Amino acid sequence: AAIREINARLQTLDSEFSFRNRHNPIHHIETRVKSLQSIVKKLHSMNVPVSIINAKKTLHDIAGVRVVCRYVDDIYRIANLLLSQDDIQLILQKDYIKHPKANGYRSLHIVVDVPVYMIEGRLFIPVEIQIRTVAMDFWATLEHGIRYKASEEVPPKIVQELRECADVITDTDYKMQEIFKALQMVHDKEEVDEQVTLAAQKEEEA
Repeated sequence: AAIREINARLQTLDSEFSFRNRHNPIHHIETRVKSLQSIVKKLHSMNVPVSIINAKKTLHDIAGVRVVCRYVDDIYRIANLLLSQDDIQLILQKDYIKHPKANGYRSLHIVVDVPVYMIEGRLFIPVEIQIRTVAMDFWATLEHGIRYKASEEVPPKIVQELRECADVITDTDYKMQEIFKALQMVHDKEEVDEQVTLAAQKEEEA
């Protein structure tokens, strides 16, 4: 229910922003609910007794949403728009874009309490939201696959190469954003010129 609520709000924000600015900041949204096995395993690793109450109190990532944006600016734009809603409560924020992990991982992580209306009344449910660009998601997906398939610890040389790939992808991410902004300015100027021309034609006709 919490995932559906967040998903609906994100889609509404994306649609409204597109209507106002002719740009969809969100490329796509992925959701997942942590499996019972994963919940039990994580509680055991934290030496916390397994129970529904302890899972809700201790784990913030049972409900997870991944928002894949087009550009870096869109990440912060979507996060700010969501957090500005008065019934969304921020619990935790980790900015791995401004402060990447040692392996090169980049993404904005926020945990929010989301109101869900059940039969017994309103409940606030924590949801972890990862917001990243298409390029960041590309790197993270492949890096995870490489590490998952490795039978032993990944050699330092490979770790360094993965980090270098992350840096190259980041540079490309920002370059694509600058290209997009430049094209936006061209389109805006063309619209202004067109409006000026139409206004001039109306004056001549009058």
